[in-house]
Amino acid sequence: MAENYDVIIIGSGPGGYVTAVRSAQLGFKTAIVEREHLGGICLNWGCIPTKALLRSAEIMHYSDHLEDYGLKLEGGKISADTSAVVDRSRKVSLRLNGGVAFLMKKNKVDVIWGEAKLSKPGEIVVSKTAKKPMEPQPPVPKGVKGEGTYTAKHIILATGARPRALPGIEPDGKLIWTYFEAMVPKEMPKSLLVMGSGAIGIEFASFYRTMGADVTVVELLPAVMPVEDAEVSKFAQKQFEKQGMKIILEAKVTKVEKGVNSVTAHVEMKDGKVEKITADRMISAVGVQGNIEGLGLEALGVKTDRGCVVVDGHGKTNVPGIYAIGDVAGPPMLAHKAEHEGVVCIEKIANFPGVHAIDKLKIPGCTYCNPQVASVGLTEAKAKAEGKDIRVGRFQFAANGKAIALGEDQGFIKTIFDKKTGQLLGAHMVGAEVTELIQGFVVAMNLETTEEELMHTIFPHPTLSEMMKESVLDAYGRALNA
Repeated sequence: MAENYDVIIIGSGPGGYVTAVRSAQLGFKTAIVEREHLGGICLNWGCIPTKALLRSAEIMHYSDHLEDYGLKLEGGKISADTSAVVDRSRKVSLRLNGGVAFLMKKNKVDVIWGEAKLSKPGEIVVSKTAKKPMEPQPPVPKGVKGEGTYTAKHIILATGARPRALPGIEPDGKLIWTYFEAMVPKEMPKSLLVMGSGAIGIEFASFYRTMGADVTVVELLPAVMPVEDAEVSKFAQKQFEKQGMKIILEAKVTKVEKGVNSVTAHVEMKDGKVEKITADRMISAVGVQGNIEGLGLEALGVKTDRGCVVVDGHGKTNVPGIYAIGDVAGPPMLAHKAEHEGVVCIEKIANFPGVHAIDKLKIPGCTYCNPQVASVGLTEAKAKAEGKDIRVGRFQFAANGKAIALGEDQGFIKTIFDKKTGQLLGAHMVGAEVTELIQGFVVAMNLETTEEELMHTIFPHPTLSEMMKESVLDAYGRALNA
């Protein structure tokens, strides 16, 4: 006999497990189905472990510049222990994986282990996991349920996404990597080719370059990190190139030849000429696609588009009782978007007061390369394309006392305002710790803060955050330190 729940969530990534917690808080009998690892890709193979790797690279970077801080290291240069760097990253993920298991137990959310398929509206069948998990693998939590039939009035898909593969250039796990293999190298490659300069591609390019590899990035579009503001993109590219990274824009990999322990890519340039580039390893970072296969969506008539489930502003699909959140529900494919989307979805189901659809223009984006990049809202080009009359402010890290004291004086903060209303339309940052600063502008946009209110806000000194206010002041010709 099928076990019944109020809410079943398929997938335990950031969107799934946060939704499960909120569902339980709202009084629903809740279960979550997982086939590989609690915490999903983000916690186990994405956001968190990559930041652990990048932290190791950051420390390596500082160790190479000790003299800039008046320090000396006796006895030679610091070297990287690849296995120890990877091991630390995996331990960080394992710790957080256990944290998700604790949250499920604390909130009385049942964990069902296996692969779920929608058999009919309000019912799923869970079978043994067929997908071979990546190694090293966190242990399966104790006390979980398994194969069987389960029913629920509300079923929420939070199945995430996986790396997209280009025909003929499919990752093989040995010479051509996805972010999975790039996260656990057995040894550091001496040379690396990265295909794609979005957040994933650039973060790994930054990590491996700092760790000593010769890195070449091939990007199809005319700019690295093409979703970012043009000024930020150009500045970041110059910094990457100063670090020794080679960047080839408006080019594409058309063919790959595999050697015994190397790969040769045929790269078609803007002018049509083909250049052969040989590297020890290649990372395919050409985007991700939603995990919609094998869920039984077609049989139930759930509408999909370009590999993602089509939903309204509250996660509702065209089939009653079925919802989708996170990467599987479409871009932007970000963990924090998935979390908030899940909360909105379950609160809407519960008729919780004050629930409103997500405004995607107010979702921040962060790239944890060196230098860091963060943004929210409209770029300058997009604002102009929409016919807006704008004011633009900029403030350089080189004029900020804290940045200079940190030895991180390269970067800037850019703000874009509606000239008529003073509305903050967008904010774009590049430089040290900007991924920690961007939330200030996100809060401001959510509160519909105007330039006048930001100007009247007192920012602490000495901090990097002072540049946020100075950028606002600059938009109105009132900058005090530039």
